[in-house]
Amino acid sequence: MIKKTITLFCLPFAGGNKYSYREFTEKAPPFLKIETLDYPGRGSRMKDPLPADIETLTDDLYNQVQQFPAGQEYAIYGHSLGGLMAYKLARKLVDNGYEPPLHLFITGTTGPAAESRSEKKRHLLGKTEFLAEIRDLDGMPEEILNNEELLYYFEPILRSDFKISEDYLHVAGEPLDIPMTVITGTEEDMELADIQLWQQETRQQVDFKRLPGKHFFIFQHTYHVIEIIAKKLYAYNTV
Repeated sequence: MIKKTITLFCLPFAGGNKYSYREFTEKAPPFLKIETLDYPGRGSRMKDPLPADIETLTDDLYNQVQQFPAGQEYAIYGHSLGGLMAYKLARKLVDNGYEPPLHLFITGTTGPAAESRSEKKRHLLGKTEFLAEIRDLDGMPEEILNNEELLYYFEPILRSDFKISEDYLHVAGEPLDIPMTVITGTEEDMELADIQLWQQETRQQVDFKRLPGKHFFIFQHTYHVIEIIAKKLYAYNTV
C-alpha cells in the first residue's frame, strides 16, 4: 500500500530549464511528484543573472529546496550538469543538517573526481567549434542551432553551464551515506573508469546501469529511466 507522495527534485542539464523534464512528469507514477528546479538566467528566471560558479548555483538550488515543506520524503535526479549539481546539492543539504534524500539518481556524467571533466574547455571555443560540440551531444534541435535569434539567447546559457562543469575542482570529502543509481548511455564519450568514480562519493554500493544511446539517451528511454527511478523509490514507500 502506498503511504505518501515522494518528491523527486530534478536538476536540468546544460542549457536546460524547469520545463526540460516534462516527459518525466507525464510518465511518472502517481506517488512520484516531479519538481524541476530552475537555474538562474533561463526559463522562468530569465531576468536573473547567470550563476558565476558552481558554489553560487549550489546555494541557489539549496535555497529553492528550503522553500518546500519540511519533513517530506524526497530524492534528487540530475542529467549531465544536473548530475553534478545533484551531488553538490545533496552534500550541502547533509552538511547543513537537512534530512538526506532517499536516493540520488545520476545520468549522463562521470564521477565528480574524474579529471576528464575539465579536459574539454568547450565554453572557451569559438562559435563554429562550440556549435559543433553541441551538435555532437545531440541534445539541441537543428531549428535552434540554425536560428541566429534563438542562438543569441541560448549560446550564453550553454557556455555558462559548461563553464560551471568544466571549471569544477573536486575536493574529496567524507562519502555520503545515500543510495545512488548511475545510468549512462552506451555511446557516450566517457571512460567506464570515470563513471565508476561515483562509488567514491557514497558508502553504499552504487547501482551502475547502461542504456543504448548517446548523451541524451534519457529522451529515447524516458519510460525506462522513470521505471528505474520509480522502482527504487517504491521500496521506500510501501508497508
